[in-house]
Amino acid sequence: MNPTSKENNRDRAVLSGLYVILDPSVCPDRPLLDVLRVAASAGARLFQYRNKTASMKVAYAEALSLRNAARDLGVCFIVNDRCDLALAVDADGVHLGQGDLPLDLARKVMGSDKLIGISTHHAEQVQVATAGGPDYLGFGPIFKPASKLDHDPVVGIAGLKAIRSLTPLPIFAIGGIALDHVSEVIGAGANGVAVISAILKAPDIRQTVSDFVARLSTPTSTAS
Repeated sequence: MNPTSKENNRDRAVLSGLYVILDPSVCPDRPLLDVLRVAASAGARLFQYRNKTASMKVAYAEALSLRNAARDLGVCFIVNDRCDLALAVDADGVHLGQGDLPLDLARKVMGSDKLIGISTHHAEQVQVATAGGPDYLGFGPIFKPASKLDHDPVVGIAGLKAIRSLTPLPIFAIGGIALDHVSEVIGAGANGVAVISAILKAPDIRQTVSDFVARLSTPTSTAS
């Protein structure tokens, strides 16, 4: 069943703060379902399932379990790359990379009531994506990612500042972001941070998520 307008507005209201990316390759011994539940209980409200190697059958089973838990916990659940998987589990939306289905086609597939985010890595991509009308952008890598070897060139804080004026959309900074980076990243214009390794590999996920949420809740003057 599609979300109601009230639920849809709620989903868009979470497009800031902490964005937890659940990738089983980052910490295979840590069940993603446990991570989601602990992170949600510690204040995280936005999650993305990312699995680039699993078969569709395995990914469906994993995503469905996470989606059901997310619904029970009242948090937003996004699927990386695949519109078909996102629809199959009735996710709240899909996050597209530069090599995925074009935004206009993804919107036709997903419908108007689902969230769509797009990964961007430089100014031209930000401008093109913004023109297409997604719900939010990912931008980075801000620092060297711990979870990807084949990443795009690091853009740094300066790169984030440079593109902030190019889009009115919410921006999630991504790439090697640790707790100590939060203030400068938000100060450079990001609306939130997308985090993978800093949470999935944390000795204490609950405390780490709580710390991220607390820092992201602290008012910071955004760079113009």
